[in-house]
Amino acid sequence: MQTAGEIMTKNVFSVTEETDIKALAKIFVERNVNALPVVDASGQLVGMVSQTDLVEQDKPLHIPTVISLFDWVIYLESPKNFAEEVRKVTARTVGEICERDVVTCSIDTPVSTVASLMVDNKAHLVPVLDGGRMVGVVARLDIIRSMA
Repeated sequence: MQTAGEIMTKNVFSVTEETDIKALAKIFVERNVNALPVVDASGQLVGMVSQTDLVEQDKPLHIPTVISLFDWVIYLESPKNFAEEVRKVTARTVGEICERDVVTCSIDTPVSTVASLMVDNKAHLVPVLDGGRMVGVVARLDIIRSMA
């Protein structure tokens, strides 16, 4: 049974939280990748940013539906969700749009488990950690290559 450590891509390009959104778009195009790990100044994994995160910035802002009853305004949708949408639409750096709850695996994780993690979490890329340090990533293409 193959493991993540056997199929992972070891030469990983990453971005920082301070990376500008326009620079991120250029990196996606030039490197032809769907997602990138986001690291802090010490190289520790802090998040993941995908093309989907970037595309969401261009979607129209949905104003929440409200009901006005007497002098009250009642939100029919979560004002918190609206605030999150506004934050993403107005973002200027990767740190403002990246996903912080990252699905990871270890070098010993079976490839079938990594595939399940990708599908269940709609992840484009799964960072591979060894002792808390990122040593590589498994992309969908890495899993497909392992099948051949």
